[in-house]
Amino acid sequence: MPGKFRAAPRPACQRPDVSKGSGSPESAVAVANRPKVEPATIEDLPGLTDLVMELLALSDDFTPDHDLQERGLALILEQPSRGRIFVVRNETRIIGMVNLLFTISTAMGGFVVLMEDVIVHPAHRGQGYGTMLLDKVIEFAKQKDFKRITLLTDKISAESQNFFKKNGFEYSNMIPMRRIIGEDA
Repeated sequence: MPGKFRAAPRPACQRPDVSKGSGSPESAVAVANRPKVEPATIEDLPGLTDLVMELLALSDDFTPDHDLQERGLALILEQPSRGRIFVVRNETRIIGMVNLLFTISTAMGGFVVLMEDVIVHPAHRGQGYGTMLLDKVIEFAKQKDFKRITLLTDKISAESQNFFKKNGFEYSNMIPMRRIIGEDA
């Protein structure tokens, strides 16, 4: 149901001034507003839903549906054993996100991650935020002893594919296939 969840205001970070390479001190406001990657919470649901809607609008495989996307994201956020959502945010907004779903691979003999919904808001692309998200995913997977990260990305998006290749992902001989199960299928 749209509008059900509202993001709570985040407390301002109180970090000391740090110096940039130029030797001039960086203001506490600038430091506090520096984007960081952290786990999403249920309070982030409206912003996450907006990002996924934007992502799916670019896909030929999906039709964006606010209620469906909100419900799917809530299912992950409400049950951490299903997966995690990480966001890159500053003090005022969510800039990007990544969705991780957990499953088991018999081939790998352990838990693996299925990574989907990697998106950075268009106004913030090309600034390293996608790489920040991927670095967090890789760090998380190593800490939790996941054996593999499998990525689903649009085959028509050469820009996305190049980004992931640059960050250590490679093509697999496996190809995704699907069958939609539902009322109309």
